[in-house]
Amino acid sequence: DFLCISLVNGFIQLRYNLGDKTVILQTFQKVHANGNTWHSLKAGRVGNEGYLNLDGINITQKASPGMNALDTHTDFFVGGVSSLNLVNSMAVENEPTGFTGCIREIVINNRELKLTVSDSKSGANVGDCDGTVCGYAVCKNNGTCQIENSGFSCSCPKEWTGSTCEQSIHCSQNRCGSQALCIPQPTWFSYICVCALGWSGKYCDSKIKFFIAKFVGNSYIKYTDPYYGIRDLRHSRISLNFTTNQCEGLITWMGKGEDEDNDFLAIGLANGTLKVVINLGERISVPLIHSKYSTCDEKWHFVTVVQNQTCIKVYLDEELILFEDTDPQRKYTALNYGGICYFGGFEIGRKVSIVTAGLFQKEFIGKIKDVILFQDSKKIQLMKAEGYNVYNGN
Repeated sequence: DFLCISLVNGFIQLRYNLGDKTVILQTFQKVHANGNTWHSLKAGRVGNEGYLNLDGINITQKASPGMNALDTHTDFFVGGVSSLNLVNSMAVENEPTGFTGCIREIVINNRELKLTVSDSKSGANVGDCDGTVCGYAVCKNNGTCQIENSGFSCSCPKEWTGSTCEQSIHCSQNRCGSQALCIPQPTWFSYICVCALGWSGKYCDSKIKFFIAKFVGNSYIKYTDPYYGIRDLRHSRISLNFTTNQCEGLITWMGKGEDEDNDFLAIGLANGTLKVVINLGERISVPLIHSKYSTCDEKWHFVTVVQNQTCIKVYLDEELILFEDTDPQRKYTALNYGGICYFGGFEIGRKVSIVTAGLFQKEFIGKIKDVILFQDSKKIQLMKAEGYNVYNGN
């Protein structure tokens, strides 16, 4: 599989192959070759239907029956590749060559790539397109860059401070403790501290331990499975206990949650009842919703989800409540979740409704304990994971 954007005889081309055929889209208009004009380019696909937009003029390739998931396991290359042998012969029209010009503001699935020395994995023969120390967007939050003998300085709007206007004035003198996040509260001319996992208190300066995790909203735990590399991903399993008085919320998401093609298994609440959704590759299964029992009753509930290739079993309080074969054709049978498990929500600033594409509406508010993955003999230690705003639920 591949997706490639290239410049061909002055036209922009988008080519992608999802495993069965190569689709080619090309712009109607040429790109100016004077080197002084910036162009806006948007390209991508929804399923196997592609689109290409240059400076507001859109081209769409209507979908035909076939594959609709892009399975790639390579690095993301901008401007060229480390070796021309990496380029599929169908990805370009002629012999592949590197791009000459300037590129900025690359956004992949709503996440901007930082084209810097420190943020890129590697690169070669790339210079500064702006030609000055100010570069592009050096000053954050609408700050104005000024060239000086010693480099540059930023003139910041009144709400921001720091060498690059990166810090809110309300957080410039904050007392937030170890690893805590300072969240400005402009309305109150103040701030609040969001505590890292294992800390609590107004300023996150009190060390805590817990076996029951309490999620209070805007909370999450991100656990990395150390045994992912040796798991049999055709037969996955997760079980946990939870309690809540909220009737909406994402309890857990096994998967990277980075783009729509990532595999995942999700458990949550919708309208007070248990909702399970799984994506093994090409399509999202119909959400499995059990409407017999309300689970937002502040009682402890024990849930287990078992995936045996495409067959899904869901147990609630040790009763089998759902059983479905999501794809009798067995086209995709493994849960390639990347070894990542989220509990309660996602990183600060990532909304549950957006990351889950509307499958779940809110973060989880309540308590979670006794999480077991696959057939492991031990519960996972949530305290040793990454997370924020999670407290002792004992």
